[in-house]
This record gives sequence, C-alpha cells and structure tokens, in this order.
Amino acid sequence: MTLGAKGSWSFLLPFRGLRLAALALVGAAVGVATVLFQTVTGNRILTPSIMGFDALYVLLQTALVFLLGGLGYAMLDARPKFLAETGLMMLASASLLGLLLGRGRHDLHRMLLVGVIFGTLFRSLAAFLQRLMDPNAFAVLQGASFASFGSVETDLLALAALLAGAGGAATWRLRHALDVVALGRAPAIGLGVGYDAIGRFTLLIVALLVSVSTALVGPVAFFGLIVASLAHLVVRSPHHAHLLPAAALIGATILVAGQTLFERVLGLQSTLSVVIEFAGGLLFLALLLRARPT
Repeated sequence: MTLGAKGSWSFLLPFRGLRLAALALVGAAVGVATVLFQTVTGNRILTPSIMGFDALYVLLQTALVFLLGGLGYAMLDARPKFLAETGLMMLASASLLGLLLGRGRHDLHRMLLVGVIFGTLFRSLAAFLQRLMDPNAFAVLQGASFASFGSVETDLLALAALLAGAGGAATWRLRHALDVVALGRAPAIGLGVGYDAIGRFTLLIVALLVSVSTALVGPVAFFGLIVASLAHLVVRSPHHAHLLPAAALIGATILVAGQTLFERVLGLQSTLSVVIEFAGGLLFLALLLRARPT
C-alpha cells in the first residue's frame, strides 16, 4: 500500500486499501468456491466454470451492449447492474440444480455435462450477437468481457463483501459435514449425513461466491484450479477447517502479489489475468494427463 507512494496520503491509502480489499475478496471467494465444488463433485480437476458461469457472464455483457449500445452500457448504474448480474447467474444455477439434482449423484454428473452444453450455447449466442454489433460497441464489450484486476469496481466492494461473507459464514458452519461428504455418497449416508441436501446447499453457495467474483472483476476460468491445487499441496489435510482458510489466503495472496508485481516491477507490460489463465491451462492439462488411466 505504500510502495512507490507519491502525493496525498489521504487519497492514496484509502484508494489502495479498497483495491487491496477487492483483490483479497475475489481471491478468497474463488478459492473457497473451487474447493467446495471439488468436494461435492468428488473430482480435483473440475472447477465451477464447467457450469458455464464464464460463458453466461460474457453473454450477459454482450446482450447489454447489443441492446443499449456502448454509450448506454457505460452509463448504467454500477450497483443495480452488479445485483442483476449476480442474481441472474444465481437464478440460472439454482434452476439447473433444481432440475438435475433430484435423484442423487448420477444427476450431478448429468449437471456437469449439461453445464458444458450450456456453456457452448452461451458462447455461440454471444458470438452471434458480437457479429451483429457496431464496431465501437464491440470495443466497449471487449473491455467488459475479460477479467481485469487493475480496475476493480471498488464502489461495489461493500455489497460484494456482504454477499460473499454470508456465503463464507454458511460454508464454515458446514465444514465438518463437508469432511464426510468428501468420502462419497454411500459412506456419507452410512455415517448419517444428508449427502443430497448438503450437496445442493453447497453448490448454491458455490454459485453465490462465483457469481459475486465474476460480476466484480470478470470471468477467471482456471484461477480456482490453481488455488485449490496449491491449497491441497500446502495443507495436506482432508479437513475443510484447514482447506477453506488456506484456499482463501492463497487466492488472496496470488492476486495481491501478482498485481503488485505487474504494476510496480513490470510496468503493466502484460496483464495478470492472461498469465493466470495460461498457467491454469497448463495445470489443467497436467492434471488430466496424470489422471489418465494406464
């Protein structure tokens, strides 16, 4: 917060403090959401983006720019827009869960497959609208469709923190039950844990956390995979009382340290989101190859 500081401290410290809090919030939310999602699905490779959140976000931004134009989009009030984006992604997730999670774990697998299909559909619709769009409006859309850690909407921080805090508090209350859910459906039911009910509720929390982080900074497909993998590597414990705080701290540390490096050392010659997606893609391929049956 004080590195290379010049000018008025009364402006500088609150400005950097809000950005620091926003980066920490996004990193923690994505990290916790990914750990929860992998616990419920029983798969250390999958991430919430498989449900089509990123594609839905891009489609929403594309539709707004297409209908309102570049100028109308830029003049939208940030808070109602943030709530609408978060609410729409939550509604889509809740609808999908309600339709597909009525009969146990097989429906969960079907949900993941449908998530891939819907992600493809959303991307195709977004691409279609982009081809019909005015070039100036398309330029505005480009800035809104990619994750940006350098220009976080700090005006939305209090609202985002409230929603993410509610999801985090609910997650912490479930930490011991999640340890049993991680064993699988049959062992969890045998130990007296309501596997299906906890799975549905946990996935709704995942939807809330991912929706908040995506609406705040944009889509980050592979960031959660990096954070969750590092959390499991560092903690080496199956207990969520250890994994969840570790994922939150690692996610926040990566974003804050990475953004500081790109701003203060590299002079913004590149963007943190590009490096994260590249590293996450390589990690995803490595996990797939390691999990391949021999």
